[in-house]
Parts: sequence; C-alpha cells; structure tokens
Amino acid sequence: MIDTIIFDFGDVFINLDHNATEKALQNLGVREWNSELDALNKSYEVGKIDELAFIEGIQRHTNAADLLTIREAWNAILLDFPLYRLEFLQMIGSKYRLFLLSNTDSTHIDKFEHKVGQSFARDFYSCFEKVYFSFEIGQRKPDENTYKYIINNHNLVPKKTLFVDDKLENIEGAQKAGLQTWHLNPKKEDVTLLFEKLKHF
Repeated sequence: MIDTIIFDFGDVFINLDHNATEKALQNLGVREWNSELDALNKSYEVGKIDELAFIEGIQRHTNAADLLTIREAWNAILLDFPLYRLEFLQMIGSKYRLFLLSNTDSTHIDKFEHKVGQSFARDFYSCFEKVYFSFEIGQRKPDENTYKYIINNHNLVPKKTLFVDDKLENIEGAQKAGLQTWHLNPKKEDVTLLFEKLKHF
C-alpha cells in the first residue's frame, strides 16, 4: 500500500516546451547544445555555480547576446501550470505524504514564481511536506543517493513510496533506490490519473 508520493515538477505539474529554449538559444547564435554547455547546466543545477556564471557561460557560445536576453531564452521552456493540477494536489494531501523532487535551477524557479504569482506558488509548495530542488540540495536525479537522501531524511519505506517522473533515466535511478515508480508520459497522461495508477501497486 502506497503511503508516500514523490513528484517531479516539470512536465508533471508545470508544462514545458523543451524546443522553445533550444530555438531561442539558436537565435542568439548557440549552434548546438554541446557537452560543455551540458556540464555547465548540471553544475548550475546542483548549485556549484551561480546564475551569473551560468549565463555568462552560455554567452560565450552566442553572438555576444546580452545577459538578460539569454536569461529570457533559458526561461522560454516554462509554459503554464493548470489550476486543476494544484487542486488535485490539495485534494490528495490528506491521504498521502507528499514530496517534490526536481532537477532545476534558481533562474527557472524565480521565473515560475513570477509567472504564476507568489500566492499560487505558496499554495503549491504548501502541498508538500518538503520541497527538494537540486540546486538547493547539491545533488540531482538520477543519482541513486538523491532519492536515498529524501528516504533517509523522512524515514520513508521505499516499497510504500511512489516516485512520479517523466524521464526514464530518473525512473531507473529511483528503482535502484527501491522506490515504486510511475513513468508519466506527458503527451498521453496527466498527473490526475494518479488514482488509476495506484490500483496497480
């Protein structure tokens, strides 16, 4: 019997357009998302570098684009957060222990909070016993230790804990940590199908 659920954020609650950031950066002269930029992004996601260092790092791959324009391009990925998903979360909060675990950075979180407003963001965060952002905890999915960090912090029982994520690599990392999983397909499924999925556990 599942008593705890750990949710991902992007493409589970907030809708994302991965192509939008890619196109926006291309328009600024970034020819491809190479290994150097990927390493830069991962360093930013675990809080090893700050926003300025991250955006300046991207800037070196552009046609001398200004920092604010690069920041806007980076945030182009963030779309809407449907209200019904927040209402669903609020509804299930009395039935399960809820946690949020997201690979993200302070730029995206600042933009999210500004986009939806402080009241909405506060209502969202308050649905969870604890919110874990990779840039704050210094580790990211799919590292097995990231899941164990939450499990140990809250004395969770892995086989009674469901992890929900849209990325297969994150699902596989969670399974290594002993968690039950739902690999959510955002093109075909919605997080509000949770109760249907829970029938299989």
